[in-house]
Amino acid sequence: MTILTAAATAARRRNPARPAWEEPPSVAGQASKSAVLVVILLAILVPLWSVVITSLSTQAAINEAGGMVLVPHDLTLNAYDTILHGGPVARALLVSLGITVVGTLFSMVISVLCAYGLSRRGSLGHRTILMLLIVTMFVSAGLIPSYLVVVGLGGYDQYWALIVPSAVSVFNIIVLRAFYSGTATELIDAARMDGAGEWRILWSVVLPTSRAVTAVVTLFYAVAYWNSFFNVMLYMPLDSRKWPLQYVLYQYVSLGFNMPGQTNSGFGDGKSLTAPLSLQMAVIVLTLLPVVVAFPFLQKHLAKGMLTGAIKG
Repeated sequence: MTILTAAATAARRRNPARPAWEEPPSVAGQASKSAVLVVILLAILVPLWSVVITSLSTQAAINEAGGMVLVPHDLTLNAYDTILHGGPVARALLVSLGITVVGTLFSMVISVLCAYGLSRRGSLGHRTILMLLIVTMFVSAGLIPSYLVVVGLGGYDQYWALIVPSAVSVFNIIVLRAFYSGTATELIDAARMDGAGEWRILWSVVLPTSRAVTAVVTLFYAVAYWNSFFNVMLYMPLDSRKWPLQYVLYQYVSLGFNMPGQTNSGFGDGKSLTAPLSLQMAVIVLTLLPVVVAFPFLQKHLAKGMLTGAIKG
């Protein structure tokens, strides 16, 4: 009886009338999926753990570990104290925050207005403008013409050169346009019957019903500005006081950029030295921290906006 029951269960599992993905998972399949997820999770968390612990370690602990530290001991905040109490990193942190906030607001205003205009069927030349925007996704004038235009407009060694050349993402505009095009026409018609103009419709009808996709695009722009450093290499390579945090990190990690107060064995006054590797890892932690802090608050909107944009697009 037990053998017959097991055979009947196996037959139900292998029902040829249903697709394979609708069959209940086997124990071996669930175990293999769990093992793969654990391996991926460890591959992400272990390097992050090592970076954080190394940023809190002394030179003696780093020497004992032979480099990156995994087991914490002799923890200290000297690296963060060195960074945040003046110096190029503290100034670069403020520069990055300013560029990210101003750049994200500027990019969102342009993207929202452009996407809303392109989503209205009766708007002037919306199809032609949309085609021109799509062409720019695949055809670019190149780096040298862009550099000559920015420099010709007086953007060399100016903060706006870190924002304006990369202020618009056509992909983000297309995502916003696809979402705005799906806004219920009944709501827009009702607003127009109440005397609302286009600005009022955008502010009171379209944007409140598009919070998910707006949060997603805002996050995309903010992360792009926060992580950007290539424009600094082009338009602001000489004045270190105007460098954002990512370019300072590039200087420290890749080029061995020295901070004031650095000795052959570390940073400080000779009594409590900060290890150079610990300082580099502390800069990396400060670089990742804003994104890590902001992501949990936007995760719900991120998942919803990504799925909705994918369905409507």
